[in-house]
Amino acid sequence: MTRGEDAMKKIVVNKIGIIPIEEQPVEMVERKGLGHPDSICDGMVEQLSINLSKYYIEHYGQILHHNVDKGSLAGGRAEPKFGGGEVLEPIYLLVIGRATTEVFRENKLERIPIGTITITSVQEYLQKHFRYLDTTKHVQIDYKIRPGSQDLTELFQDPSKIPLSNDTSFGVSFAPLSETERLVLETEQYLNSPKLKKELPEVGEDIKVMGLRHENKIRLTIAAAIISSLTYDLDHYINVKQEIKNRVLDLAAKITDKEVEVFVNTADKIDRNNPRVYITVTGTSAESGDDGQVGRGNRVNGLITPMRPMSLEAAAGKNPRSHVGKIYNVLAKHIANRIVEEVKGIKEVYVRILSQIGKPITEPQLANAQVLLDEDTNWNVVKNDIEAILETEVNNVTKLTQKIINGEFQIF
Repeated sequence: MTRGEDAMKKIVVNKIGIIPIEEQPVEMVERKGLGHPDSICDGMVEQLSINLSKYYIEHYGQILHHNVDKGSLAGGRAEPKFGGGEVLEPIYLLVIGRATTEVFRENKLERIPIGTITITSVQEYLQKHFRYLDTTKHVQIDYKIRPGSQDLTELFQDPSKIPLSNDTSFGVSFAPLSETERLVLETEQYLNSPKLKKELPEVGEDIKVMGLRHENKIRLTIAAAIISSLTYDLDHYINVKQEIKNRVLDLAAKITDKEVEVFVNTADKIDRNNPRVYITVTGTSAESGDDGQVGRGNRVNGLITPMRPMSLEAAAGKNPRSHVGKIYNVLAKHIANRIVEEVKGIKEVYVRILSQIGKPITEPQLANAQVLLDEDTNWNVVKNDIEAILETEVNNVTKLTQKIINGEFQIF
């Protein structure tokens, strides 16, 4: 990949003259936590892709064709109550996709146990992230995974060569995160951290954080599923809500100097005779009618950011070898972070990378960085540095595959 003045220049770095996000009057940002039904769908298909990739490598020395990036969750039915409760109808999980299901090797047809790998992958993911969700009683796991189309499968044939893009798609990301974006992301990560679960175990895994900044005031609205068996009465529940608020305010003070207000479970009806509060048996609203789907949640930066450019691509579940819908979004985030960390004088950077199906993933149609500069920044120096980062990272994009399999990148 070169930076020559050809007819279609593949690396483009340009200045932009927008108002920085921190200086705009309003900002909105959302994070759907690990226990949100949409995030459950993302998590289960991503775990399946990782496990399939490992199986293919172990048995055949390479990642074979697969895209298991379609999946849905139909909520169950539960009856939580203070000090207990039960799941009446299980959560239904359906994984849909395409994968290599059989291989002809040494004059012998070998069948790949797609069903077993799928079921165990979903169970593995749920057991890892949910303390009160019993995968033998509370969920029903189903799958519809079929062989891939011949033309896409053929793109995988030679493992010694650079993988060919199996889609015409683009990746988008930006850096740095604003204070509001950081606060939303870190709030959910903190509330779902092992430390918090040990100190405040009543807090379930289904946590959604919505952030609104208006001028210098930030409002966080948090929906947190509370574990019913650990919450003995209404007063206990109210105390847990207050503790969540206090802890998030303490966290916010470490991230921003702006005024922050926190609201927790604002749909509650605190009626002593007939309280309506957000308690759950399993720690997720999926137990009682809330549904989910792959790709409806967070982008690869872990956030939903309507004030910033975003891809609508569902990265979770796509193969990490050649599906640019996943790889280029991860790459765009990696490049954007590297630019703001290494190049001085950058206020904001927006990275977009566009593929062309059938072409090597190291040869995108375009790798573009749009840059918002600090005052008195030498544009020519900055431009050359950013071009060099873009060229290096695009040329080394194949190195991301193993890191994705290792779980080194956030995918949702």
